[in-house]
Amino acid sequence: MVSTLILLQCSVVSIATAYAAVIDTSNKDPLSVAKDNGLAIEQEFRFPIGRSPRSQAKTPFPEWLTAFTGLTEWPGSNPPYIPLDFIDFDKIEKWEPYKEGRCNVNPRESCSFDCHKCVEPDDVHSCEKLSQTFDDGPSHHTLTLLDHLKHKTTFFTLGMNVVDHPEIYRKIMEKDHLIGTHTWSHPFLPSLTNEEIIAQLEWSIWAMNATGNHLPKWFRPPYGGIDNRVRSIARQFGLQSVLWDHDTLDWLTVSNPFLRSESDILNDVKLWERTSSGLILEHDGNRKTVDIAMKIDNIIGDDQMTAAECFNGINYIKEFDI
Repeated sequence: MVSTLILLQCSVVSIATAYAAVIDTSNKDPLSVAKDNGLAIEQEFRFPIGRSPRSQAKTPFPEWLTAFTGLTEWPGSNPPYIPLDFIDFDKIEKWEPYKEGRCNVNPRESCSFDCHKCVEPDDVHSCEKLSQTFDDGPSHHTLTLLDHLKHKTTFFTLGMNVVDHPEIYRKIMEKDHLIGTHTWSHPFLPSLTNEEIIAQLEWSIWAMNATGNHLPKWFRPPYGGIDNRVRSIARQFGLQSVLWDHDTLDWLTVSNPFLRSESDILNDVKLWERTSSGLILEHDGNRKTVDIAMKIDNIIGDDQMTAAECFNGINYIKEFDI
């Protein structure tokens, strides 16, 4: 099998080299209280709460992607699986899929972050400086956050939102922030088949390549849903997972504010600030969470790091000339 890094330099010959061409151009916490009270913790309850209105100038579906996939438009929330020659299914760990919250069927040996807070050596899960990270954009609310921030940060974007808001995505780039993938449409990855996980990653990468002319290095699994099966797939794309050790639970201020208030979050941040280290999980898909993010930024200040800087890693696998 051709490795990802070698593959990037190949010409268009096989499916693997065709892929090279197309990629060229997160007392009881509030979540436990919610479960105890019988609240359904499903995707409509959790982030993303909703998508911003689509921009008029959507990322065009590139010709190279049509040549590779046979398709002519960006997919819906369930992207089709497109086989890739460099994905070796024999290297995918054999752990059974499981639904979110079904941790009783998930063994600790699978190193699930969402179930057991397990991390692997190549996971980025903390930082030497207390730093913010943002999931689920880009959205129109991202612009407000960009105008406020005076330091570099990390945005984990959804492929569907990237192609719907290309001008906002490129604004993040212009501000020199780091961008990683948050999958195509925000599913709980451990519940999916291998092929479905691959589809979520490949389409998110294609969206970022078509819009920003780069290949992501950093990957945040929605809901923190990752085990060694998911990791073994992501690694074949050259991706490295970024998790967190401080969760604002900011989405609760929108979905169920009686469980989590803005003052609760800001009080937590002041406690976290005493350690001066860690990665904070936040969201930029909603005006309320962005307002909170700016107040958190005012507390922490500008001495923050991107996920790549936290791990002393590269920003992207590859950046192409525009």
